[in-house]
Amino acid sequence: MSAQKKKPVAKSAGKPRPGTKPFKGAKKSGKPAARPARRVVVKSTALKAKTRSATPTARPMVVVPKLPLHLIAAIKALEDKKAADVRVLELGQISSVADFLVIATGTSEPHLRALRIELERALDDCGVSSRSESQKDSGWTVVDAFDILFHLFREDIRKSYALESLWKDGLDIPVSAIVKA
Repeated sequence: MSAQKKKPVAKSAGKPRPGTKPFKGAKKSGKPAARPARRVVVKSTALKAKTRSATPTARPMVVVPKLPLHLIAAIKALEDKKAADVRVLELGQISSVADFLVIATGTSEPHLRALRIELERALDDCGVSSRSESQKDSGWTVVDAFDILFHLFREDIRKSYALESLWKDGLDIPVSAIVKA
């Protein structure tokens, strides 16, 4: 046997230092795992420059995803018929039922009927077939345009069902940006 010197082993090899917890991914035996890389957050002044404007009350520009033409036509139709509190939620990957959910409020049963008729007319003008469902005096009308679901409520019924809170993970698209499109 040759006389090789053994390297001294540090007492703390493979063990955490006293008073610390082992980091995620560390092995309990053998060599300790390498520390994961830290994320570095860089504050960009270019981004801040884009959101600044001459007036202090101006808000940054809102990015609106590409919207179907029949959705834009339907929102404009609802706005023309004075639907209150219109909300558009993009459901995308979180729902297999529809891509968009539109919730609007009417003031009475005749107003809900007028909103439904105008909505169906706007969808028909765009070449999109739709189906509607409602019960007499229920305060709720649903119009299904395949990839878009429209829920028209009376105010009291809308508050009791609270569909916005049910689909809170959806991306809220500002109606003002859609109407301007």
